[in-house]
Amino acid sequence: MAPSIDYIKAEWPAPANVRAVSTLRSGGVSVAPYDSLNLGHHVGDAAEAVAENRRRVRETLALPNEPVWLNQVHGVDVVSAQGAPGIPCADASVVDAVGTVAAVLTADCLPVVLCDRRGTRAAVAHAGWRGLLAGILERTVSSMHTERGELLAWLGPAIGPGAFEVGTEVRDAFVSADARAADAFTQNTRGRWQANLCALARQRLAAAGVTAVYGGAFCTYSDERRFFSYRRDGETGRMATLAWLESAG
Repeated sequence: MAPSIDYIKAEWPAPANVRAVSTLRSGGVSVAPYDSLNLGHHVGDAAEAVAENRRRVRETLALPNEPVWLNQVHGVDVVSAQGAPGIPCADASVVDAVGTVAAVLTADCLPVVLCDRRGTRAAVAHAGWRGLLAGILERTVSSMHTERGELLAWLGPAIGPGAFEVGTEVRDAFVSADARAADAFTQNTRGRWQANLCALARQRLAAAGVTAVYGGAFCTYSDERRFFSYRRDGETGRMATLAWLESAG
């Protein structure tokens, strides 16, 4: 039997049949710089290592099927995970049936899981700053076809504000779209800005009508033992955030 992988369970008041987890970097077979539970095929890791790592995820989490992996492009396309052919080019997917697993890969960008209070729908979105600015969370919320007040959100591991430095052009783009975004940026001694992805996500979700938002406590950059971080390491692996529905009974 393969060793159990390490992962974080979402801490949020979701219905019991909604499952949401983020994997950590340990428990796999990939070698440096992808050590060890790299789940991304696109980063240069050996294909057989990624396949084994994905198998370990399925086994440890008792997933009902292989996750629906996406070709993520920092855009705003959202797909229905059920019956999605191949590897869809999208940055979020929605599930509304038992047996399908939605997934995104990250290594600093913010993974966001959503579900409804009845446990009939779930979604997972890949929200880096480009996706947040372009509206990936709003598109994901809309794609769930649920009353906004019935939705919950959980923010997974992402780069924290102390490590995420951006230029003035990034801050200006967010503030031009919503003046309240200024609260998510702090100027540093280099004249640049420390951006708070989780704060920006909370603002965007609130504007879309989703105010029950949880998580956001894990910084990928500062915890090298547990998390991959592209900004910290450059060449590195990818973690997965997964969401699926189990039978309510």
